[in-house]
Amino acid sequence: MMNTVVLKFGGSSVADNIKLNVVAQKIIDFKKEADNVVVVVSAQGKTTDNLIKEAQELSALPDEREMDMLLSTGEQVTASKLSILLNRQGYKAVSLTGWQAGIKTNKVHKNAKIEVIYPERIKNELAKGKIVIVAGFQGIDEDTNITTLGRGGSDTTAVAIEAAIDADKCYIFSDVDGIYSADPNITELAKKLDEISFKEMQEIADAGAKVLHNRCIHIGQKFDCDIIAGPTFSEDKGTKIRKRIENTEVKSIVKNDKLIKICMKKNGNVSKDDAYEIYSELLNKNIIVENFKVNGNIKFRINEEDTNKVAELLETKNKDYDVTQEKITKLTIVGYGIIQDNKTLKKVIKILKNNKIELHDINLDQSKIEILTDNIPNNVIEEIHETLIG
Repeated sequence: MMNTVVLKFGGSSVADNIKLNVVAQKIIDFKKEADNVVVVVSAQGKTTDNLIKEAQELSALPDEREMDMLLSTGEQVTASKLSILLNRQGYKAVSLTGWQAGIKTNKVHKNAKIEVIYPERIKNELAKGKIVIVAGFQGIDEDTNITTLGRGGSDTTAVAIEAAIDADKCYIFSDVDGIYSADPNITELAKKLDEISFKEMQEIADAGAKVLHNRCIHIGQKFDCDIIAGPTFSEDKGTKIRKRIENTEVKSIVKNDKLIKICMKKNGNVSKDDAYEIYSELLNKNIIVENFKVNGNIKFRINEEDTNKVAELLETKNKDYDVTQEKITKLTIVGYGIIQDNKTLKKVIKILKNNKIELHDINLDQSKIEILTDNIPNNVIEEIHETLIG
C-alpha cells in the first residue's frame, strides 16, 4: 500500500472525551495527508488497572482466560468511541476488535505473542476509504479464545499491523515526547533522543523502562519498520527508532527496582532433576525468569508483579524448600559498543562505591552494562547520568 500510516494512542492520550476529540483531530490531520490511516488504541486512562482491581476483589488469583476476556473490553470501548466521534465529524471510520482485525496469537493468556495477522479485513475497509480503528493489546488463539499481549501490548499491535499491511510509518503517541536518556521522573538531566537504534531500544525496553513494549521493537527490527515515538498533545517530532547501528556513546540509563531475587534451599543439594522441575513449572506459569542458577541451591530473579504466582507454585508443589526473597535493583547502561573500553564501567563502579551501594552482580554485552545492586537513590542515578551523558 502506498502512503499508509499506522497511529497508536496510549491510555493517557484517550483518557476522557475531551482528549478523544484532540486525538480525533490529530487523526483527521493525518488523513488529509495520507491515503490510508489505521489507528490502534489502548484502554482509556486507568481502565485496565481498575478492571484488574475489581477482578482481584472477587478472587486473589483470577482465572487467566477470564482475565483476558475482561481486560480486552477496555480497548474495545476506546475504539468504538473514537469511531463514533470520527463518523460524527464526517470521516468514515470503523472499529475492529483484535480478532476482527485478523490478529492470531498463541495460547498464553495475559502475555500472548502474535503468530500471524490476516489483514484482509483491514485492507478491505481501507479500500472503502474508511479510517480503521483497531482495539490494541488483544488477539484470538486457535480455540477462538480472546488473548491479551501483556501490559503495553498495544504498541506491539501497532507495529505488527504496520508490518502486515506494509505501511510507510508507525507513530506511537503517548503523554511523553519521545525516548529519553533516563526517566525524567528520576532526573531533570534526562535528555530526549532524536534517534536510537533498534538494538539499543530493545535493551532499554528489556531493562524495565515502560516507554515501548519490548516485543514491538523485536517486530520492528525484524521487518525493518519505520517507528516514531512522540507526543499526542504537541507538535514535537519525537524519537525515531532506526535499524542502523549508532556510535558508542551511552544512550540511556534505566533503573528497575521492581525485581525480586528468589533463593530456594532444602536439606542436601538441589539435584538437576529438581532444578529442571522448578524451571519447567515457572515456564508453565508464564513467569519471566532472569539469571536462573543452580549451585547447591536454586537462585533466580522475577518481576515483582509475578510474586503471587511464584508463591502459589512454591506453596502447593515445593513445600520442602526453604525460600527467601530479596528486593533488588537492576541498573542498565545502554549504548551499542560501550564495552569496547572499560571507562564507562569504571566510572559507574566508582560512583556506586563512593555512595556505599553494595554490588550483587555485573553482566556485560555489546550494547549494555547491567549491574545488580541494593536500592539506588535517585540522586545517585542523577550523578551517573551527569558523568556519562551530561
